[in-house]
Amino acid sequence: MAMSDKTAAVSGQLRAELVIVGGGIMGLWAALKADRRGIDTILIDGAGIASGASGGLLGALMAHMPDRWNEKKQLQFEGLLTLEAEIAAVEAESGLSTGYRRCGRLIPLPKPHLRPLAERHSDEAQTNWDQSGRRFDWSVTDESPFTDWPSRQFSEAGIVLDSFAGRVSPRGLMASIRQLLARSRHVRVIEGQAVRSIDAAARSVALEDGSAIGFGDLLVAAGVGSFPLLEMVGPELGKSLGRGVKGQAALLKADLPDDLPLLYLDGLYVVPHEGGHVAIGSTSENRYDDPFSTDAQLDALIAEARELAPVLREAEVVERWAGLRPKAIDRDPMVGPHPEHPHVHALTGGFKVSFGIAHLLADAVLDSIAGKRLALPHSFSLAHHVSVAARRADDEEIAEIP
Repeated sequence: MAMSDKTAAVSGQLRAELVIVGGGIMGLWAALKADRRGIDTILIDGAGIASGASGGLLGALMAHMPDRWNEKKQLQFEGLLTLEAEIAAVEAESGLSTGYRRCGRLIPLPKPHLRPLAERHSDEAQTNWDQSGRRFDWSVTDESPFTDWPSRQFSEAGIVLDSFAGRVSPRGLMASIRQLLARSRHVRVIEGQAVRSIDAAARSVALEDGSAIGFGDLLVAAGVGSFPLLEMVGPELGKSLGRGVKGQAALLKADLPDDLPLLYLDGLYVVPHEGGHVAIGSTSENRYDDPFSTDAQLDALIAEARELAPVLREAEVVERWAGLRPKAIDRDPMVGPHPEHPHVHALTGGFKVSFGIAHLLADAVLDSIAGKRLALPHSFSLAHHVSVAARRADDEEIAEIP
């Protein structure tokens, strides 16, 4: 068991007011926010901080389309808007760069029928992306302001310039928050010992080495590993609360300007980062043999990126990455207290949107722990996901009755 220097040996069971399971982006933001609130906290990660999907390569921060506005799109807008100040504070306090930039996004329009759709979105962005004294554009033009970024062969009907999108180095942001936690007066970090089980009634978690840690409140933020842990709490569901979706990505070495906008086309992301690197991603695989190996699907993605951005045709691939992103049973993030054990809370299931809204979700769940209403869409709540898992299991059972 590896602990921070502040975790001294004590007689009896370790205990904290708040125990957080998982050191990915969700768990780290929760720990940092807990530290700022003065909450006595233990953060546990079996494989090590940022060892899961949060330690990937891509770092694209993109909003939903500005049309058909709803509370979920509003939440994501607020997350991407406020993230700028949150990251600025983390960088100032840690002295480390997160590689954050509101770089914008270019979306080529390869077919004529896409142009009027994009122009309609432009009108909607004038209303929905103009909030809190900030305005962002979704504008449509005939060609990119950057030569061969993307290749003109993909922009037959023009191109969208989205000024709201941004990027961040996933590993840079994780390292910056980790640095702040290392100085924390309230957060102790335990790495190398995974949580084996949860005893909600006794308010205790058991670790792999047989030791236990007591909690006032437990926050499960362990990515894909959250689902089996949360399924230990309450009645048997018969249907999993979520699953891992495999993603593959690559990092290329290319001497490009730092301020280039990211490219997006039909699920393909091309994200320029600091230091002459460009991230390419990502696949979304529900079926796979090895969650952590890369294969021909990534090769195809890299080839597509080289066609989309000709400047990358000779760029060296310096890293290939694969991992599992947590997708909750009803797609939305899974946050808040368990319906039968209110001292056990979830903070997981972000899938592709985690980096843009994790700081907001962390504040929401900590407010909930403090006794406030969970100020999130109902479909985000753990109670909702538990009910969906129970209902789908019941539906399947009824369907099997002859």
